[in-house]
Amino acid sequence: MTQNWLHIGSLDDIPRRGARCVKLGQMTIAVFRTMDDRVFALEDRCPHRNGPLSQGIVHDGCVTCPLHNWVISLETGKAQGADEGTTRRFPVRREESALYISLPPLKIEGA
Repeated sequence: MTQNWLHIGSLDDIPRRGARCVKLGQMTIAVFRTMDDRVFALEDRCPHRNGPLSQGIVHDGCVTCPLHNWVISLETGKAQGADEGTTRRFPVRREESALYISLPPLKIEGA
C-alpha cells in the first residue's frame, strides 16, 4: 500500500517550540516544531480529556497538555510518567523546508 503525502506548508510556518493545526475532515492534526527543527504530527487531542495539544508547551521532545499537564511524547504519542494513553501520530516528511504528512488510507465501504 502506498502512502498518500499531503503538503501542509513550510517549516517556517511553525514557530520553534510551537505548533500549527491542519484540518483533515473532522480531525485536527497538530504539527509541532522543536527547538532543533524536528517536526512531528499528532492528533490534536490529549488522551486524558481531549485537550488541545497544539496549545501546549513543546519541550524536550514532548508537549505538555494545557488542560491537566499531561506530557505526551512527540515521537511516539505516548503519555509519559505514570500517565497512560496514546495520541494518534502521523508520519512527517521534510523536503528542504517543505513539510508533508502521511494520510491514513481511505476506507471505502462495501469494498
